[in-house]
Amino acid sequence: MSYLETIVHVFKGNIGPGLFAMGDAMKNAGLILGPVLTVIIGIVCVHCQHLLLQCSKRMRNKANMQTYPDFARTVELCFENGPPRLRQWSKTMRIIVNVFLCVTQLGFCCVYFVFVSTNLQQIWNQYGISINDYLNLVIICAPILLTSLITNLKYLAPCSVVASACMLIGTGITLYFSVGDLPSPSERNFVASWETLPLFFGTTLFAFEGISLVLPLQNAMKVPRNFHRPAGVLNVGMCFVTFLFTGLGCLGYLKYGDKVEGSLTLNLPEDDQLAQSVKLLISLGVLLGYALQFFIAIQIMWPGIQEKFGPFNHPIIGEFAFRTIMVLVTLAIAMTVPKLSLFISLNGALCSTALALVFPPFIELVSNWEDSKGPGAAILLKNVAIMVVALLGFITGSYESLAQIIRAFSEQTPS
Repeated sequence: MSYLETIVHVFKGNIGPGLFAMGDAMKNAGLILGPVLTVIIGIVCVHCQHLLLQCSKRMRNKANMQTYPDFARTVELCFENGPPRLRQWSKTMRIIVNVFLCVTQLGFCCVYFVFVSTNLQQIWNQYGISINDYLNLVIICAPILLTSLITNLKYLAPCSVVASACMLIGTGITLYFSVGDLPSPSERNFVASWETLPLFFGTTLFAFEGISLVLPLQNAMKVPRNFHRPAGVLNVGMCFVTFLFTGLGCLGYLKYGDKVEGSLTLNLPEDDQLAQSVKLLISLGVLLGYALQFFIAIQIMWPGIQEKFGPFNHPIIGEFAFRTIMVLVTLAIAMTVPKLSLFISLNGALCSTALALVFPPFIELVSNWEDSKGPGAAILLKNVAIMVVALLGFITGSYESLAQIIRAFSEQTPS
């Protein structure tokens, strides 16, 4: 792929429900603190992506590989070539990373279900169509299941193109609605309550969690070094993504205040035809994007299923059955979620934190550790600081998200 094509893929990989949840994230941090923390988290996430790329390059050279190893294989090789005491854990670490990747991707799929269902429900309500929430999810499941049975990434390309066009147009129109009749910034909290900061952390990490894309995209480039150089694809693309996250998040919170929803599209006027078309466009874009997120998880899981339970007499039928079961699993989980914003925050705090902020600095320490000396005081201090903050966010974000989900369940239950 060319430089420009890869930047487009970086954009596509980071623009989804997380973008439209950034208004809710800003509500949980404040109009001044939120943008500052968003930029800091963006910088740290990109730095950690560079750490992963550097470790992958180092392991490729050591193992004389033709291409960069993927995320899990990079972690495994770092442990295999690290301190002797850690080498026995190499395969275990590969499995752990793959588990986090699968849970994260399937978590995205659950969020996609809830996102599309919530937006479509508003459209049905506007036109007086009464559809039960659960039935709404089942209706959405039909097209999602069809696209999820596509086993070749090549044939997912048209879905990806249509999804990208829908998301771009939808984002533009959402910005148009968000910039009109803005209230004074003094009407909003500049710094929100510290109790809600963990929710901000989880939502923002969910939005920024594109680390699983960096190695495949670098491998696909005609000139791979153009991906990670200072003015390369990763830095330029993520600068644009960070600007978009910060800008749309601030506008969303400034415009709608504490009433901002887990998806900014839900705040758009319900009696406006253009606003309804935006919800439909973005819902279509997210629905078509489900298959790509699902594909990544199946690519990790299916070979293990074949190895453990195979060989199958009809492997294609077996894979279709497994894909169908996993789509239904994500549907079942989506049916239990009482609120979109809380599920986004929980997914970000639980899984995105480990993949984006814990594993990369950890494997840099492991891969730089030599027999007679450590990685250096500066690297050690920097990486430990990142991991400590990440673990704090993991614990507090997961706790606060779960607590509010339980609270939302109890409010739904009749007394």
